[in-house]
Formats: sequence, C-alpha cells, structure tokens
Amino acid sequence: MLEISGITKTFNARSPNEVRALRGVSLRLETGSFLIIIGTNGSGKSTLLNAVAGTFIADTGSIKLAGKDITRWPEHQRAKLIGRVFQNPFSGTAPNMSIAENLALAARRGRPRGLGWALGHNLRSSLRDRIRALNMGLEDRLDNAIGSLSGGQRQALTLLMASWLKPELLLLDEHTAALDPRSADQVIRLTHQIIHGDKLTTLMVTHSMQQAVHLGDRIVMMHRGQVLYDLHGPERARVRPEDLLNRFEEVRHREQLDPTVAEILRRNYV
Repeated sequence: MLEISGITKTFNARSPNEVRALRGVSLRLETGSFLIIIGTNGSGKSTLLNAVAGTFIADTGSIKLAGKDITRWPEHQRAKLIGRVFQNPFSGTAPNMSIAENLALAARRGRPRGLGWALGHNLRSSLRDRIRALNMGLEDRLDNAIGSLSGGQRQALTLLMASWLKPELLLLDEHTAALDPRSADQVIRLTHQIIHGDKLTTLMVTHSMQQAVHLGDRIVMMHRGQVLYDLHGPERARVRPEDLLNRFEEVRHREQLDPTVAEILRRNYV
C-alpha cells in the first residue's frame, strides 16, 4: 500500500523563479492497484513520481510504502522497494554492459554484495526464459551490449529489470512517449502483462488518453500541482478518451491555457 499525505514541493523558493510544483497532494493506493496520472505539462505528474522515488525530499507531508515511512529515505534506499522506468529508453540501464549483465544487476538489486560470479549458469538460464517471453528474439543475444538495441527493445528490457524482483511499487514515467507507435504498442502490451501477472502496485504517468482509459483501474488528473479529478469505481469504468479530453477543455477554458495543449492531447488521442 502507498499512502501519500499532504505532499508539497516548491522549487527556487522566495525567488522570481519560484515554482510551487506540488500543493498538498494526498493519495492512497491499495496493494495491487494500477493508477494512471494524466495532466498538462507542468501539472506536477512527474514531480509527484520523483517525490515518491526520492529524487528529492518533499518540503512537507509524508510518504508511506508497504507499512514503512519512507518520507526521509534517500533515493538509493527507496530503490529496494521501488522499480522505475523513465521516458528515455536509454535511462535506467548501463549501455556498455551486456543484456545479461544488466539483468543480473536488476536481479540483485537491494541484496548484499560479495565476491562471486554474478552470472552463473542457473541465472543465465532464468534470464533466457524471461527474455524469451518478450517475443523479441533477444534470448540468443544475451552477450550483446544493451546500448546496441532499438529504443523499443531497450525499454522492454528496462521494464523487465524494474519488475524483476516484484517491487512494492512500480513507477512508469511516460515510458512509451519516446517510442514509435509499433514499439509503444509492444511495450504497453508487456506492461499490462507484467503488472496484471504479478499484481504490482503501479503509478503510471501518460499523455495518451487511449492508454489512460485502457490501462489501470483508476485515473487521476493533476493541474497546477494538485489533484483535480480522481476517477475510480463505476465512474472510471465508464470513462472514454473523449471524456478526458473534455475535462482538459474545461480546464483550458477556465484557466485560459495555451490552445496548443489541447491539440497535443488530441494528437495523442488519435
């Protein structure tokens, strides 16, 4: 279970460049829930994920995960409980290391280190089986540098690495935004397979209204560092992409946002 209570974060406080990125955000996510976060640029979506991951310490509020108060934990300590996939397919991996070596590191995340072979026969066999399930033909390329792969292949492996040890929480930060449509579809299918197969508690940020309505059991819309809408239960079950777009239109008219925002969202929808 994830409990976020009254989180605030201000960057460049008391300066002309002050940005109140999070303004008292509170969310409670039950174990096994899959929450989708949407919002315009600058709404606080990725900032919220960074606060949970420990990229920075929130100014006020608290964060509890799996019964532990992680509010003041540094990022490397939270990594024992949290898996994360970034927007950039080249983040989260060591490009000059092989596929097998990257996955071996993921398999030992948070465990004691010592002297010994990181890639024994049993682990290599397990890696090959897990990679074969991706249906990307990578199971016979374990010794290839991961940096030599396409963005879609690399992002699929990054997702596999982030979920390898079944973390208490999986964070997905627009993890298909930089991919071509075909690769994005492959990674989304894998995302659905892993999350539902392992019943992972997940927070996913996306700009795609199609992804928002076809994935997850709850949708939160953020604006100006706050939760504007929280759709769950029957309301979530009935929502369509055009319903979400209409809500963005309401915000745009109310706040007089740049009209290009709506056009960007419509392109993602189509």
